[in-house]
Amino acid sequence: MKAILCTHYGPPSELELADVADPEPRAGEAVVAIRAAALNFFDNLLIAGKYQVKPPFPFSPASEFAGVVHSLGSGVVGLAPGDRVMGWLGHGAARERVAVPATQLVKIPDGLDFDRAAGLSVIYGTSYYALKDRAQLKAGETLAVLGASGGVGLAAMELGKLMGARVIACASSDEKLAFARRHGADETVNYARDNLRDGLRALTGRGGRFLVIGFAAGEIPKIPLNLTLLKSCDIRGVFWGAWTAREPEAHRANVRRLVDWAAEGKLSAHVHAVYPLAETAAALEAIANRQVMGKVILRP
Repeated sequence: MKAILCTHYGPPSELELADVADPEPRAGEAVVAIRAAALNFFDNLLIAGKYQVKPPFPFSPASEFAGVVHSLGSGVVGLAPGDRVMGWLGHGAARERVAVPATQLVKIPDGLDFDRAAGLSVIYGTSYYALKDRAQLKAGETLAVLGASGGVGLAAMELGKLMGARVIACASSDEKLAFARRHGADETVNYARDNLRDGLRALTGRGGRFLVIGFAAGEIPKIPLNLTLLKSCDIRGVFWGAWTAREPEAHRANVRRLVDWAAEGKLSAHVHAVYPLAETAAALEAIANRQVMGKVILRP
């Protein structure tokens, strides 16, 4: 079968399209024939050796996917060959088939296409955990989303609206902010043109919870603790990956809810572009160059 392989750390252009052996399911695993695999910002960090997780070489990027169950290992219940499923891994989905623990798969209804299903696990899973479990967002509260046109930003906006919040979208261009308004933003701030702090201050009051989800700019910012005192605000970390490992059933419950909402049309799971497997490098470069609004999908 075909797979995209990272054989050494480097840019997307040095990834290889190779023939590898078909996977065989071990006990508790399913082999899924992948119909769509979704890429994320951290895939660029992963192949460059700049991510906190460093898989052994060779490995494939892409941590989330959707497809059809091909075969099952011993001990798997609740799944059968031919079932439509979506799932998540730390990496490895940029290939035609993948073996994955059956507990990391969720069935998807016929009304949800593979492209949209593939992009639900990470960005919507992260945002839903952040808003529901960490921020404890309540209807009527205001949610400000930085990088609102990106994957996690888009998911946060849509979920915030579903949860009854007033959403302020913050992005670097009017084009991205127009995209945000089409996906539910009530107010917008262009932080390339206007001062972000002043813009948010004009639209909100004091207090609030600041969610630390990731560092897409590369540098880890430092926040003076006196600001939390003076503004009576909270800082809450969101380590979605560790939480999914620690509380897998809670995560699966969240994903099932997301799948239902997407199938009902309440979440767009917007796909920016679809690339064939052989063009994975171009897809990753589009993400790195911040040209993407929503998700980028690979189709093996």
